[in-house]
Amino acid sequence: MFGWLLRRPAGQELDPDEAKVLAESGAVVLVDVREDSEWRSGHIPGAIHLPLSRFARESARLPKDRRLVLYCLSGARSGRALGECAKLGLPIDSHVAGGISAWRRAGLPVTR
Repeated sequence: MFGWLLRRPAGQELDPDEAKVLAESGAVVLVDVREDSEWRSGHIPGAIHLPLSRFARESARLPKDRRLVLYCLSGARSGRALGECAKLGLPIDSHVAGGISAWRRAGLPVTR
């Protein structure tokens, strides 16, 4: 009845600096779950794109040999995507805290 009051588990939140170091070292692949127009407006270098609206349908194309870390604009959609991952049995449990907005505030690079 009051399901809207329940928060979905956020999974492991990585701060932008930590996510950048892990991505640059090759330890993780960042996955942008924002929509196409948001991706075109700028994304994290080296990230792959799989919008949340197509996530369940196209998740099979995600790399299976590397740890994946999700991000969106603020962290809300990537948190929802973590819930999708759990439903789909995907071993993805991390996202960037604050999304690309926090990434930009930290002065980290964005590409188009």
